[in-house]
Amino acid sequence: MELGLTVGDSLERAERTIEGFDLIELSIGEGADPNEFDVDRLERVLDEADADLCVHLPFKQVVVTPVEGINDAILEYQRELLEWAGSVGARKAVLHGTARNPHDTDLRPVFADQLAAIADAGADAGVELVVENVGHQKRGLPLSVLGDLARETETSVCFDVGHAYMEDGDDGVERFLSGYGDLVSHLHVHDARSRGDTHLPLGAGEIDYGIVADRLEEFDGTVAIEVFTDDTALLSDTAERTRSWLADG
Repeated sequence: MELGLTVGDSLERAERTIEGFDLIELSIGEGADPNEFDVDRLERVLDEADADLCVHLPFKQVVVTPVEGINDAILEYQRELLEWAGSVGARKAVLHGTARNPHDTDLRPVFADQLAAIADAGADAGVELVVENVGHQKRGLPLSVLGDLARETETSVCFDVGHAYMEDGDDGVERFLSGYGDLVSHLHVHDARSRGDTHLPLGAGEIDYGIVADRLEEFDGTVAIEVFTDDTALLSDTAERTRSWLADG
């Protein structure tokens, strides 16, 4: 298991918080040209910390719409981002599992085609695509639908524990990992309360991470702590709790 941090699109945040972690997850493409990143600085940060890179593709960009031309443009944009990610050595790219109308069952075969094409573009760039559950959001596919489509297309999953909890509680976390845990290559770890998607340090919310430990025993993928703070003590505490649950059971 390799443990890292999400840092948004901020190399400054990466520099402040990366010490002691194995990787960073950098957000790209959300209204900004990734070519504007200071690649020399990025490489220096990673080299000095002996850390790897993952990226998060645009948060607001849906995967599929009912319009073929828009879908083609989405695919082309994601391909450009994945090519950039591959050029800077990113290992994985996180894609939100979203649709303009996630409850439109007619769109699901189109989603599968679009997801497979984006994953192929990632493979061409040397980057593993991992599709993330965001069913608690307006445009996010429900957990079971996302799992079925990921299996159908043989796409790896970024399982966001907090998002699953917000969608369907601890039962939703357990059901997804019971049915699709073998697809999980990347984890987003944070705590949450039923009142909102607050990305709290582990232990500050309500999620039973014992379920994750039981269902992902001996997990050997990558983990990104997605706690919305730069407090290194809180981040380190969440890291230790994560290692305890996932490495030690």
